[in-house]
Amino acid sequence: MSMPPFPILCYAGCGRPAAFKIGAVWADGATRELKAYSLCCAACLPAELASARARREQCRQAPGEELGPVCVFDLRPSTRDRDLVRREDLE
Repeated sequence: MSMPPFPILCYAGCGRPAAFKIGAVWADGATRELKAYSLCCAACLPAELASARARREQCRQAPGEELGPVCVFDLRPSTRDRDLVRREDLE
């Protein structure tokens, strides 16, 4: 039996449903994944994006690791990170 869907709320604590995923592509040569910084609603996006960019700047990479720029994606439940649609217009 599958679990019923549950709402994903904005990480900023406003109580609204999250509409976006903020993340940066991380890779180490063998693995590639989206490092998530936040899930947020449209109203909280500017502040959450600024916070994510500041945290990304503080990340240290080991030799061979890569960390791309912070990007905004439409949040789609039950969708793999690699299939999320990037929203460059909101970055």
